[in-house]
Parts: sequence; C-alpha cells; structure tokens
Amino acid sequence: MNSTIRTSYLSLSRGRKIPKPESPNLQLPPRSVNSPNRYNGFRNVSSANSPLRIGLRHDSADLRGVQSRRVRASSKNAQFGSFADGSEAQAPSFGEFITSERVKVVAMLALALALCNADRVVMSVAIVPLSLSNGWSRSFAGIVQSSFLWGYLVSPIAGGTLVDYYGGKVVMAWGVALWSMATFLTPWAAETSLWLLLAMRALLGIAEGVALPCMNNMVARWFPKTERSRAVGIAMAGFQLGSSVGLMLSPILMSQGGVFGPFVIFGLSGFLWVLVWLSATSSTPDRSPQISKYELDYIQSERQKSFLGENKPKTTKVIPPFRRLLSKPPAWALIVANSMHSWGFFVFLSWMPIYFNSVYHVDLRQAAWFSAVPWTVMAVMGYIGGLWSDIMIRNGTSVTLTRKIMQSIGFIGPGIALVGLTTAKSPSVASAWLTLAVGLKSFSHSGFLVNLQEIAPQYSGVLHGISNTAGTFAAILGTVGAGFFVELVGSFQGFLLFTSLLYILAALFYILFSTGERVNFDEPTPV
Repeated sequence: MNSTIRTSYLSLSRGRKIPKPESPNLQLPPRSVNSPNRYNGFRNVSSANSPLRIGLRHDSADLRGVQSRRVRASSKNAQFGSFADGSEAQAPSFGEFITSERVKVVAMLALALALCNADRVVMSVAIVPLSLSNGWSRSFAGIVQSSFLWGYLVSPIAGGTLVDYYGGKVVMAWGVALWSMATFLTPWAAETSLWLLLAMRALLGIAEGVALPCMNNMVARWFPKTERSRAVGIAMAGFQLGSSVGLMLSPILMSQGGVFGPFVIFGLSGFLWVLVWLSATSSTPDRSPQISKYELDYIQSERQKSFLGENKPKTTKVIPPFRRLLSKPPAWALIVANSMHSWGFFVFLSWMPIYFNSVYHVDLRQAAWFSAVPWTVMAVMGYIGGLWSDIMIRNGTSVTLTRKIMQSIGFIGPGIALVGLTTAKSPSVASAWLTLAVGLKSFSHSGFLVNLQEIAPQYSGVLHGISNTAGTFAAILGTVGAGFFVELVGSFQGFLLFTSLLYILAALFYILFSTGERVNFDEPTPV
C-alpha cells in the first residue's frame, strides 16, 4: 500500500517542487497536515479505476491508524514514526514492559477477574454452614452451587458478540457492575427465599459470562502477538488469586461479620473497580492519553505483522456465521479444551473444601486454606507458562506447536496428578497433589485460551462465547454430577479418576485438531 500511495503522490506533485517523503512509512504530504483542504488530493484521484482508491478501500483501517498517530505526534512536537528507518522494532526490556500502559490495562483486567472468581468461590465456603443450617443434602448443595452456572450458560455467546462489536472496556464495566450488585444482594436474597437466592446466583453467572471474552478482546487490542501469552498469564493470575483470596478471606470475614460478610465486602469492591476502570483505561492504545509515543509506535509496528483481519473495523453489525464457526475442526478443538478446562476448574473450586472437610476431617477454615494454596501456585505457574510460550515463539517455534505443548502440559499433567491425589493419606499430601494438578493446569491458558485470538481474531469474542457455553454445560454436569456420584458410590476418589481420564482424552483431541494459524471462517468448508 505504501508504494501505491507514494506513486500517486508523485503523480499529483508533477510540476511542483515538493520533496518526496523520506520515511518508508505511510505519510501524507507535509502541506496536508495543516491545510483545511488536506483531503483534496484524495478527491482528485477518486475515480473508479484509481489504484489509490482501491488501496484505500482495502486498507482504511491502516490509514485511520496512521492519521491518529500523526495527530498524536504533532501534538507532542515529536517526529512521527519511531521506527521510520525501517528497522525491526526491538522488544522492550522487562522494566519497560512492566511499567508500560498496556500492563496497567491488563493489571486492571486481572483485578476484575480476581473479583469475578472471589464472588464465585464465596459460595463454596458458605455452602458448608448454609447446608448445616438448612439441612441440605450433598446433591442439593451441588444444585445450589451450580445455580451460578445456569446464568453463566446464557450470556457468553451474547456477551462475546457484544464484545466483538462494542469492545471490551464498556462491556466489562457493565459486567462487573451487574455481578457486584448480584453479590451484594445475595444476603438479602438468601434471607427472603431459596428461589430468590438461586435467581441471584444465576444473575451473577449471567454478568460474569462476559469477563473472559472482554479480557481476550482487550489483550488482542493492546498486546502484540509475541506478548499475548504473558498478558493472558497476568490476567489469569488475577483470576486464580481471586480463588485464593476468596477461599482464605471468606472464613475470616464470616467469623467477624456472619455468613454473608464476604458477599457484602466483595460486592462493594466491584463497584469501586468500575469507577477506576472507566476513568483510568482506554479501549484501544491510540485512544489512551497516558500512553507514550514509543509504546504506541511499538504496538502498532508489531501489529502490522499480525493477521490482516485482526483490527479490521466492523462497519455492519451482522449475525456471526455460527454454522461456519462450528464447521472447522480447530474450533471444535477449542470447544473440547474449554469444556474440559471448565469441568476440572469448577469441580476443584466447588468441591475441594468439602472434600478436605469430609475425607480428612479438617475444620472449615483449614479446609479453605488447603483448597486455596493450589490457586496461588496456579497464578504463578500461569505467568511462567505464558513467558515460556512467548519465548518459544520468539525463538522460532511455530505457534501451532507451542500451543499444543502448552495444552498437553495443562491437561496431561493434572490427569496424572489426580491419580496421585486419590492415593493421599493425609491432608498435606493431598494438598500437594492438588497443588501440582492445579498448577500444571494453568499451562492451558497459554494453549487454548490464547489460541482463540489466533484462529479467529475477528470472531474471537463470539467463538469464546460458544466454547464458554460448552464449558458451562460441562461444568454443570461435573459440579452436580460429583454430588450425585458421591451419594451413590460413597467416595470422591472414583470421580477424581474419571476426571483424570477425561483430561487425557481432551489433550489427545486438542493435539490432533488444533492449529495456531488463522482459520478462514468467512468461507464454507469445501465438501
């Protein structure tokens, strides 16, 4: 496109003494920046057969990006294009990366996901005293805990579609506000009626269904491909730390403020997060008033090497091509991976406090602490997996192979560790096996979770919603099924072995059918 515009520029300037721009980057003639008629040159070459018109039609997104960069550069009296000499953009140092504007954005996402998970796990701790006071059986306790998933089943596809159209910032703000309200009102609902309690937990699930699609959307907008695994690792570290904080603080808050104390505290924290998010972050780098010119140039320079459709604006709002999305094997690899990830995640999250309490006869506070330690390790291991993944790609390993390696560790590792968990004779040994299982599970964040952005950048939100919905079905089946299984068989061990087998089978499916390359979902699969 640069050569096309440069040729058109020379043809327009024939007979004038206007110097040819030196930078190989896309630039307008110097006079066009300050002239009120700065677009006249484009009008003069707007015939149907003009090569410039054709170039602009296909690259309008790039042109808008360049214009925004020129305005920002001129406002700061800086020369446009830090990489104008055509040299390769160098990766920032760790210090530059960790203090960058994009890391501030992903840190806010990590806090949102921490609140998201803390609001979920409060019920995992509160279910023990609630079951005792209300006389609930194990199977009915599983139904109460799964009520969150009823709502979570509904929203991911619709939420993912909204994220693709309106961006992650606005949708995330609405999501956090709604789920914080649902958490805050849970004590009132529980004291009013059981059905209202179930409805409030379902509302929590509806609102939280947009969280991960929003995270994926913001990471894709703010981070180059070579940094996305780390960015997802940071965001998901917040997600796992939310589990730890929720499990460790809930018994303490309950001892001070009653069973419903944690619901009030976490609900109010969510409202505070929304105020900071709306005032301190921007939906895209070029809209951020705080971002440095170097960081903006680096992000946009690296983005040019990514998939062409990744930042293509949607001028029309159409129904996503669901049939074509479901016709490709790589999409099903993501759906299966997300389903297994959700099965294991919610079984661990919902049943481990009860598991330690019933199998090893530890009190509620000890059970919560034994259950919380693995999630803290998972937060650290998730970042390590993301860093390793980015290094592998930078060193020349294909994206496809990298994702398959990460996903294999993330599923086969927990499958083996769960077998060890069934043999543990003490709570300390059981916690060690559970920590290993959950820690290795975090490597899947650098597998299927990042893979969503790579195979379908223009449909990553809705594809994430589809896979999340499938994952929610699996989570409901696992959460409710575990309760009925324990009642019928009388043992958690058999259910853990069954989960181990599912992990191995899901890993094999992902290895066979996944890819790290972009998949064309705009054309039907040939018969």
